[in-house]
Amino acid sequence: MAYFANMYTPSITVTFLGTGTSGGVPMIACDCIVCNSTNAKDKRFRSSILIESDTTSIVVDTTPDFRSQMLGAKVKKLDAVVFTHPHKDHIAGFDDIKAFNYFHQQPMKTYGNTLTIEVLRKEFSYIFSDQKYPGIPEVTLYNIDKEPFVIGDIPIIPIQVWHLHMPVLGFRIGDFTYITDANRIDPEEQEKIKGSKVLVLNALRKEKHLSHFTLQEAIDVATTLRIPKVYFTHISHQMGLHDSINSSLPIDFHLAFDGQKIFLP
Repeated sequence: MAYFANMYTPSITVTFLGTGTSGGVPMIACDCIVCNSTNAKDKRFRSSILIESDTTSIVVDTTPDFRSQMLGAKVKKLDAVVFTHPHKDHIAGFDDIKAFNYFHQQPMKTYGNTLTIEVLRKEFSYIFSDQKYPGIPEVTLYNIDKEPFVIGDIPIIPIQVWHLHMPVLGFRIGDFTYITDANRIDPEEQEKIKGSKVLVLNALRKEKHLSHFTLQEAIDVATTLRIPKVYFTHISHQMGLHDSINSSLPIDFHLAFDGQKIFLP
């Protein structure tokens, strides 16, 4: 496809830092069977991934669980943060990038669409104030839209999807595509996904939702696009127990779980 002509992509490892929806799993004050489960795969931080090549490390979204996610994954080096959209469950941990500022002695490269950058400037106004106090995060902002861009040795193709009326960015890196918080993908953006060997796609629950794909809708999208291996993320406690749902899925379709790794040569 034209999008990928002459584009070298290194081998990458993708780690699921979180696979839960905005409330996480278990959900506060909930007494359902999923929230009471002792299975580690039923414990879900808010949705985020870590993408690593031999030389470059990128996080997609800084969730409210960002600090715990970085400690759990033992991340010592982070080159950039790439945002999908500005909802709180995807940006709330942004302040904690300051640890990487301290150890790397440089601003954090931060990528987002116009809407996301506007919200970051508002929600974290102290970062962008003319009068800065010691210890606040240091960032370099990059405005991205649908045009491909490169971080280190990792080329990234944005894919615009819709979260009801909000534009959200998914990302394709070589044979890997990551999409969260969507309930519609326009045909021209679907073309960017076709040919992926691995697709990560949001699937909130079985019941219909205003702005997220249901499990069956996500299965239908992946099937239509003929993706050979699919992982579902942004999962709520309403989905059901991990092992039960996972065993009911088509071959090579899986519920992702926190800490899971995908290796793409």
